[in-house]
Amino acid sequence: MNALTTTEGAASPVSLNPLKQMSGILAQPAVRRAMPLLFLIGLVAAGFIAWSMIASAPQRILFANVTDADKQAVSTALQGANIKSSIDSAGSITVAEDDYHKARMLLAGQGLPKAAPGGYAILDQLPMGVSRAVEGERLRQARETELARSIQEIDSVAEARVHLATPEASAFVRDQAAPSASVILKLQPGRALAEPQIRAIVNLVASSVPGMTPQAVTIVDQMGALLSKSGKAGDPTAAAGDARIEFQRRVEDKYRDQLVQLLTPMVGAGNFTTEVAADVDLDESQATRESYDKAGQVIRAEQGNWTGTSKDGAAPGGIPGALSNTPPPASTMAAPNAEGAPAAAAAAAAPGAAPAGTPPVAQKQSDSFTRTYETGKEISVTRAAPGGVKRLSVAVLLREDAGKPRGQVEIQQITQLVQAAVGYNAARQDQVTVISRKFTPPAESISAGPSWYDAGWVPLVARNLTALVIALLVLFLGVRPLAKALLKKREDATVRHALAIGSPNGGPAPAVSIDMLERNGHSYDDRVGLVRGFTRDNPARAALAVRDMIKADGR
Repeated sequence: MNALTTTEGAASPVSLNPLKQMSGILAQPAVRRAMPLLFLIGLVAAGFIAWSMIASAPQRILFANVTDADKQAVSTALQGANIKSSIDSAGSITVAEDDYHKARMLLAGQGLPKAAPGGYAILDQLPMGVSRAVEGERLRQARETELARSIQEIDSVAEARVHLATPEASAFVRDQAAPSASVILKLQPGRALAEPQIRAIVNLVASSVPGMTPQAVTIVDQMGALLSKSGKAGDPTAAAGDARIEFQRRVEDKYRDQLVQLLTPMVGAGNFTTEVAADVDLDESQATRESYDKAGQVIRAEQGNWTGTSKDGAAPGGIPGALSNTPPPASTMAAPNAEGAPAAAAAAAAPGAAPAGTPPVAQKQSDSFTRTYETGKEISVTRAAPGGVKRLSVAVLLREDAGKPRGQVEIQQITQLVQAAVGYNAARQDQVTVISRKFTPPAESISAGPSWYDAGWVPLVARNLTALVIALLVLFLGVRPLAKALLKKREDATVRHALAIGSPNGGPAPAVSIDMLERNGHSYDDRVGLVRGFTRDNPARAALAVRDMIKADGR
């Protein structure tokens, strides 16, 4: 019992140590003989796994945030077209980079995925008995979708999103807030919106929401740039300023086009560059002038009264209207006075004089009159329209002819031509400068084509080359050393059999070659045994070798 207990106690630590158990298993002859083969199989498996990881094409998200029904429909359609697809952890459908555009066209032709209804179609899905708040939100969402679709009809706009902020209506006037809107645009590559297009979008959104003003609309592009300037839309002053700047730009472009047409036949296209800066008078003035003719005065109105007494001082009396029944007195001829007027008329016109045969009239003592005269009036209105050039600056840079500077005579002639083309005026201090310099060689155009490493065949070649390198590494670092080890082991076994010449069983010894004699690593006894075996197998060659050795010793 004690011996048994001691034996079990001694064996227990060994059985409980996994490392020792593994060492014992690997030390077995069968396992050691199979180790090279297992190592080779492991290398091949590792190479296959690396190849499968590298050979798989990079994945690209086809659709993100789609419903489960759309995922099933899209996966079925792609599987029917032999396009491999997968669903990542975020629920997005991914395909290989090479199959992305093919899959998009295929699914677009089948109307997949079936997106949720947009626009006013949302209102058709309202259930019965919804609250007023839900109905208002659905209406706002439908309006935003319809506005986004309308904006996307513009050629330069690829995608558009509209956000409307419509406050709740209040019964109190002071609590009412004006609605506002925000628009984010994704423009087509290489395209930009002109100022009239931006104002059109602003007015479109503002006109679609009751109570919204153009100043409450904000437009941003995909780069985060603010397109609608505050207070610019619908502001006549800002619009007038933009019109003036545009007018100045047109004036400068006109002069620049004239110079291009003039210099191109002379120095050739691309051999010059020109810039024009025009100081344009953009101020609009209006003057009104009034003048009066003081010489020709004409009475337009007179108002006044006078007072006086009779000739003899008696008060007027008699029957009113009796004088009207009295026949007029006989007229008499009178010689004209010195001024050419009849004396009788002069006497009648004299103050206090009464005609003959008439009752005495009152004598005027004082009068008071207010007279208004009609004067001549002239009104002149002068309006000076903008557009006059106050100062002009022109710069022309010429390319040197065959690497040599141009002569002063040629530059002077070109300067005179440029002055004549732009209407040079020394009185307004115009400036024209023409010089000749070397031009920097232009850089390669970006539109010449994509780089070679951006071509579609580069990833495929890279994957294949990587797989080939892995296979070569497995061959030279795994298979070749194992093959050498197996061959060496086989040769060592052959050597051991060759050394056993005097074996007890008397079996025939294997043949010994020259290579076995020349190989290092054998002991003295092993070499002696190999020489004996070689002498036995090749007596003639052994005799020749001994003869050569004797001759060498004799020398």
